[in-house]
Amino acid sequence: MRKMFLRLVLFCLCLWRLDGVFGDEERFLFKHEGKTVFLGTSLTDIKDDDEIQWIFGHKIPLTAPFNKQTDRITVYDDVLDGFFIKKLQPAHHGSLIIPDIRTEHAGVYQLLINQRVKISFYLFVHVFGDAGKPVSVMEGDSVTLNTSLTEMEDGDVIQWWFWTEKNLMAKINVTADRFTVYDDVLDGRFRDRLKLDNQTGSLTITNITMKHKGDYNLCIIGSKVLLKTITVSVSSRLPVPGIIRGSLNITRLCHTCSDEVKVSVKEGDSVALKTDLTEIQTDDLILWTFGTDKSLIAKLNRKSSKISIYDDVLDGRFRDRLNLDHQTGSLTITNITTEHDGLYEGTIEGKKEIRCRFSVSVSGI
Repeated sequence: MRKMFLRLVLFCLCLWRLDGVFGDEERFLFKHEGKTVFLGTSLTDIKDDDEIQWIFGHKIPLTAPFNKQTDRITVYDDVLDGFFIKKLQPAHHGSLIIPDIRTEHAGVYQLLINQRVKISFYLFVHVFGDAGKPVSVMEGDSVTLNTSLTEMEDGDVIQWWFWTEKNLMAKINVTADRFTVYDDVLDGRFRDRLKLDNQTGSLTITNITMKHKGDYNLCIIGSKVLLKTITVSVSSRLPVPGIIRGSLNITRLCHTCSDEVKVSVKEGDSVALKTDLTEIQTDDLILWTFGTDKSLIAKLNRKSSKISIYDDVLDGRFRDRLNLDHQTGSLTITNITTEHDGLYEGTIEGKKEIRCRFSVSVSGI
């Protein structure tokens, strides 16, 4: 996944060449929304006559020129409609800190020394849908994947990808006024289903099916750089199987990778969250997480025959309570308490990805 992500980034960057402005060094930063970015100068010593300045997008100044003699950095945080207000924090030797980043902070940051570009930082901000949550849709409905742009600008190139860098679905070149959809990729599963918004570049998928679940990657190259991943989950319209004696039977359901099944259990009992696999395949990797923060609680690597239980996470609430079936990958929680109430997600990564979600509700005795 990481290699695919980097290949996508490099492919997008190769479309955008600005000769003579990249400087001596290029660095790529990949951050999730809400994280802090440190733009370091790598300077161990500033000469008395060195003049240092930060700019954004190759032309917008974020700081005034400063040097060792003045020993003072002035920031211009009111540029670009003020989305840098209270975001720019000067650091040691001319470095810059940007806390709590958002998608509007994605782009190119450049360090100028004596008016010459020394380092170019490419900041990509990674998000998952709105408010960091997957986009959920029912089979047969439509879903719109938003670019978060109110209007595209001249010079913008917008690309939509599905899963990997080989599956380009749609492309917009604003300067050439060219809108292209590639709906024959992946055996034509998107044929006659893709629509591009000619103002914002957003992508709509109509009459969605289970084949369309997964990660959609948005790459915008222009006045700013934006990489955004939107995870789409598709819910089956089939009835949900019932709960059997504190464990879950999800025959035919787990392979939808999207449905969240509710499980009720009393304190002190055990609950088995079943993958519905009869046998794990040779290359399968199974991960179990808990909570909206997806804290990893168990892992099974069939290739290395290794089972790992992380029962000390979250203040040790799972200590001595987790059992992972080495044949099916199902997870059992014993002597359950109200602290274990919440969302559990099992992901099987192999020849195909399967994701099972369980909402466990624990009631008092």
